Amino acid sequence: MPNAGLGTVYLVGAGPGDPRLITLWGIQCLQKADVVIYDYLVNPALLEYAPKHARRIPLGHHSQGRVLSQEEINDLILAAARNAQTVVRLKGGDPLIFGRFAEEASFLRRQGIPTVIIPGITAALAAASLAEIPLTHADQASAVAFVAGNEHSYKGESHLDYQALARFPGTLIYYMGVRSAGEWTRQLIAHGKSATTPVVLVRRCGWPDQKVYKTTLGDLPQLIANAQIKPPAVIIVGETAREAPTDAWYVRQPLFGQCVLVTRAEEQATELRDLLESLGAHVVIHPVIEILPVFDWRPLDEAISSLESYQWIVFTSGNGVRFFMERLFHLGADARRLRGVQLAVIGPGTAATLRQFGLRADLVPGQFCAEKLAEELNRLPTRGRILLVRASRGRPVLLDELRKGGWDVNQVTAYESRDVTIISQEVERLLTEGRIHWVTATSPSIATAAVRLFGNYLPRVRIASISPITSAVLREHGFEPAAEAQTYTIPGVVDAIVEAVRRERDAQRRNIDNSS
Repeated sequence: MPNAGLGTVYLVGAGPGDPRLITLWGIQCLQKADVVIYDYLVNPALLEYAPKHARRIPLGHHSQGRVLSQEEINDLILAAARNAQTVVRLKGGDPLIFGRFAEEASFLRRQGIPTVIIPGITAALAAASLAEIPLTHADQASAVAFVAGNEHSYKGESHLDYQALARFPGTLIYYMGVRSAGEWTRQLIAHGKSATTPVVLVRRCGWPDQKVYKTTLGDLPQLIANAQIKPPAVIIVGETAREAPTDAWYVRQPLFGQCVLVTRAEEQATELRDLLESLGAHVVIHPVIEILPVFDWRPLDEAISSLESYQWIVFTSGNGVRFFMERLFHLGADARRLRGVQLAVIGPGTAATLRQFGLRADLVPGQFCAEKLAEELNRLPTRGRILLVRASRGRPVLLDELRKGGWDVNQVTAYESRDVTIISQEVERLLTEGRIHWVTATSPSIATAAVRLFGNYLPRVRIASISPITSAVLREHGFEPAAEAQTYTIPGVVDAIVEAVRRERDAQRRNIDNSS
């Protein structure tokens, strides 16, 4: 019987590679976690679902320092649970398939710790889907077997019946079988499995560097040696492997193989991340600015108390809209307080934020920048008072141009924008290893902050800019953007990256054709 006052431990399958392969239930567990203990095969992007206060404990990898023993992992989980904390033990794939589930679960049961098991998509199933390999087939395979390729390493001797495996009427899927491929392929062939049996090896399933190799059972060890293939990989053995296409749907996505570092504030990163992921990109989020409430609300409160004196309210960002409206509600008012005031925004993203509050923008410039917004307001036949709602910093051009145009402008700060000064260890590692291909710059202030934070690494990546003004800021710092949005929006940034990648791939294909 679980003891009262103990935290619950959730053993959660994270799926392999692509962060979208985790289940909704798994995400819900992460969202209430106090502690997340995760394997090296887990995509760090999943940690974004955990609350900011949650401790994140990596278990290490042999190539990056010491790996914690199972006893040490058990002690970590137990200590947190006894401290009445909610613990998520995040495992790659499914925790019950070659995930050392039995050891951890039995330990927790003996300690009386409440435990919940959340299934995940195991690597075999993900690899089959992403590489388009049917694991069963009406004519070729009526069964599937998951086999541990490294069985000898922890048992001392094999308990596998190779004669039965060689005669198995279906598909064999080897986990952890790269280093031992010479042994288990020899055993299968020796016990009657044809050396010409089709084999597909899927390395780093669901990651941007996923690679698929097609061969035969007899040739697999030599392929691994020649291509210097290293784990992690799953190996699919059987007639259904013959069905694997040369280029499966997953690798045909426009941005497959591209890792994009999104630098927007956490509150704003979702749209860009979702668009990039929908096109096959691997997305890493690392804000270069943080958005905070203002220290002194009095100027904004005074402006809200006298809204009837303004003809226009001008918003330069979605954050400005959110902080303004939340302050309006905090003061006991609602959207009716804006009756009689017209609303102008800098672009469609800000207009969309207004719509979340049931409000429609009266003016959105044809080109989404401060200069064009000022130009369109200055074309109006009458003048009056403008309340300009903005961040604590930014270009002064909008204020200057409106005042030149004869407007009486009261500029108020609705939120603080501050530079992030520390790079996370994970992102620094990815940048150092050259695993990040693109960095986004979605405003002039973000461009400046990105240069300050990532400057030493930016020559190794390509930068995608949201507008000519943002590009000009990058050039002032010595960085030429590799892609610039034609429409100055988040979808425009994504389109620019897609087009740049398409051109690059076309050039690579032409070079291959010319050299052959």
